[in-house]
Amino acid sequence: MAAFTYCPRCATALVDREHSGRTRRACPGEGCGFVHWGNPLPVVAAVVELPGGVVLARAPGWPEKFFGLITGFLEAGESAEAGCLREVKEELSLDGRVESLLGVYDFALRNELIVAFHVVAQGEVRLSEELEAFKVVPVEKLRPWPVATGLAVRDFLLKKGLPPDGPARNALARP
Repeated sequence: MAAFTYCPRCATALVDREHSGRTRRACPGEGCGFVHWGNPLPVVAAVVELPGGVVLARAPGWPEKFFGLITGFLEAGESAEAGCLREVKEELSLDGRVESLLGVYDFALRNELIVAFHVVAQGEVRLSEELEAFKVVPVEKLRPWPVATGLAVRDFLLKKGLPPDGPARNALARP
């Protein structure tokens, strides 16, 4: 995330100052007191389960083989569950119900805190303009990735009683 350069209250150039044990961008303007805390943004994510598997989607500009969960920013005054269902409706045109909270995950690279849910839905997927493609992956073939929403996929698989790294292989079996 780009650092603030000017105070959003009084337009004075910000300086680095010590606040609460960390260096933060702050306004030196007399009486202003603005401090850019740099708190993470709340994001909701959905492991959307349809009768045939889990929906993964690709946003425009992503690599051809890269798919992820349905995500979006939580809006002011909205519960995490409501925000998650809103994103599923907006991006996939599906109504669903929150089955369970999967967990809360740090995504430091984007300064986000992800609240992920297992959402059960039915119907036909119709993508919004925010997405370019989707696929439905059978639950037993779903594999997590090592960061952010991939950790929610891992926890989803564990709750289903499935190993997150795929079916165990017989040590004597040939590839």
